[in-house]
Amino acid sequence: MIPIIDRVLDPASRANAVARYRERGIVLPTFAQMRDPGLVPDAVKARLRSIGLWDLDPLNLFRITWHNEPQESGGLYGPVNILELPRALTGVDARIVLMIGKWFPTGAHKVGAAYGCLAPAIISGGFDPTRHKAAWPSTGNYCRGGAFDSYLMDCHSIAILPEEMSRERFAWLKTVGAEIIATPGCESNVKEIYDKCWELRRTRSDVVIFNQFAEFGNAVWHHAVTGPAAAETFAATGGARLAAYVSSTGSAGTIAAGDYLRPLAPHVKVVAAEALQCPTLLRNGFGGHRIEGIGDKHVPWIHNVRNTDCVAAVDDEDCMRLLRLFNEPAGHALLAGEGVPAEVVAALPLIGISGIGNVLAAIKTARWFELTGDDVIVTLATDAADLYGSRLAELTAARGAYDERRAGRDLDACLLGQRTDHFKELTYPERQAIHNLKYYTWIEQQQHELADLNALWADPAVWERVFAQPARWDEMIAEFNAETGVLAKL
Repeated sequence: MIPIIDRVLDPASRANAVARYRERGIVLPTFAQMRDPGLVPDAVKARLRSIGLWDLDPLNLFRITWHNEPQESGGLYGPVNILELPRALTGVDARIVLMIGKWFPTGAHKVGAAYGCLAPAIISGGFDPTRHKAAWPSTGNYCRGGAFDSYLMDCHSIAILPEEMSRERFAWLKTVGAEIIATPGCESNVKEIYDKCWELRRTRSDVVIFNQFAEFGNAVWHHAVTGPAAAETFAATGGARLAAYVSSTGSAGTIAAGDYLRPLAPHVKVVAAEALQCPTLLRNGFGGHRIEGIGDKHVPWIHNVRNTDCVAAVDDEDCMRLLRLFNEPAGHALLAGEGVPAEVVAALPLIGISGIGNVLAAIKTARWFELTGDDVIVTLATDAADLYGSRLAELTAARGAYDERRAGRDLDACLLGQRTDHFKELTYPERQAIHNLKYYTWIEQQQHELADLNALWADPAVWERVFAQPARWDEMIAEFNAETGVLAKL
């Protein structure tokens, strides 16, 4: 049975959480407030004026939104932070617009996905912060988001991630006191993470595992919050048509915003981006790659594959070359000379490696469907380049200093020369074949139920029930906050 959280599961655990949050002064935001911060109480807004974006203050839970002002400290709320890329950069007429994740706490929107998993567990009594520890298996930003949320929600966190992820991730996790478990391999070595989770289940009764690839709260948060933000992004462009929504598939949380957009724009193409070096959706492939945050040699349990129209595989070498183009002074000089507006050049460091992958997938989409200047493609920069300083240093050490000659080649080959190779428009049987790949991970390895696998494909009502949960969760959050009494005292 696909889990639906609509009632208290363990009154004693919930009572422990209420008492703890009353003592520690913790208030939980509703999903409606994250979607529309205009609903945030004035008392909370007043206090946020003196709190930095990354500060370990429980009130920063109210900054889990796409609407934060783009500043490091004291900001409140405004429109969704976006960056539109001009034709001089993309080589296509279609308008490619990125939603910017840099202005979430931790610099990535994964704090939202983690909240969508942890908060419902707390308000229902499924997680007791006085005795449980929250384990966050991840290939990067999700365990950072989970550790951040855990700290703010007074929970002990365990971050599980591959040992080859960027040094910045490990260093930051230590600052929030997370217990860190590094598993063998790189970005696409998820089986090793799952093996560690099974070990924890066998040996530690106090651990609750929030697996982003299987926790529907991840997809639900994106449907409830990222989906409306994507719709607002399109509206802000004034474009005639929302032609496509492009999202790398990592845990398949972010792509769930496409389920929100479908009823609003039935013609929209939902495009899944992945690494060419690990083309699981494109051709049942496998392998390691360097696009941190996406592509993990399996199809996530929470991916509604029936709502995915296309798959675009991008070369990780293109992403690494563009990381330098977007961040090195020589790259900025070259782009300015090519007519890219100064404000766009200055904003390019807001796009991390997976965001670059999304841009390349968007360009492929524009070319494949021959989109025009009336068409808008919405995509995302989950995080920014400041989380990948070590990768830039590694590239310089391996390849030498970056100059305008290299920058010109990278612009021509990786952006303007991007074509429709490794792009597939999915037929119905091809979508079903991708869905069926879930069997080998989730039924054979992870002991999920076969009846649930079949229902996720055959019964649209399952997804309707899953995505409808925030309305009830908000009621339960309001009841929880009322019992702690913290909000009333602010």
